[in-house]
Amino acid sequence: MIWPLSRKSHRRMARIVVEGPINGATRQRVLKALLEVKRREFPALLLRIDSPGGTVGDSQEIHSALMRLRDQGCRVVASFGNISASGGVYIGVAAEKIVANPGTITGSIGVILRGNDLSRVLERIGIRFDTVKSGKFKDILSPDRPLNAEESALLQDLIDSSYGQFVAVVAQGRNLSEETVKQFADGRVFSGEQALGFGLVDELGDEEHARQLAAELANLDQDDIRPVTLGKPRRKVSSLLPGSQIFSQIQQRLSIELMGSGQVLWLYRS
Repeated sequence: MIWPLSRKSHRRMARIVVEGPINGATRQRVLKALLEVKRREFPALLLRIDSPGGTVGDSQEIHSALMRLRDQGCRVVASFGNISASGGVYIGVAAEKIVANPGTITGSIGVILRGNDLSRVLERIGIRFDTVKSGKFKDILSPDRPLNAEESALLQDLIDSSYGQFVAVVAQGRNLSEETVKQFADGRVFSGEQALGFGLVDELGDEEHARQLAAELANLDQDDIRPVTLGKPRRKVSSLLPGSQIFSQIQQRLSIELMGSGQVLWLYRS
């Protein structure tokens, strides 16, 4: 698809930042920004990713939207920041090219589903749950009892299915065989320099390097083009208060822990 030269956006580049855990709020913001890129017909998109990962469905929807954008002619380059792991990788492989810093923490290609067995604690303090359910698996991962063998096997099948989807997407996006991807898709994390050796990224460099690469792919003036950032997250009043950075880190960690309770995640865990 060739976009008309008369459109002002033809001479511009879009930029979208995926930051923090990939969840419903992030998905809505990023998808809205991607629609804006499509509407304004930007010829290039710089996708900045600094995320430990997130939920399966949200990562898949962002990936699909990026692929549709590419199908319409937009050149997409991903820039991995401090960390782009698990769900961040899933989104990143939708880009035509990936640039990572040598020290970027990436990888963690895998799936995790975690429940909490608090049965012994609850027994000590005298709390008991009475459960009425429509089927034997309806209370799976309930905190008041451990998993049985049948439940564990069922959940393992679920994880294996999600993992297979992840491997297939990485293999397709990076033009690798699934067997090659499985050699490093075992949940481990690695540096951007190591990722280059695995074929997970194309080049080492910072965000400016990624911007220049996107401009080159879209035949734009590398020296003149400055990206237009779309879908900026709203700054909360609390972020302006003293000590807000520490509070934000605690809040982000809590959100990750809460997401990990009974949900399938593509998530980097420190």
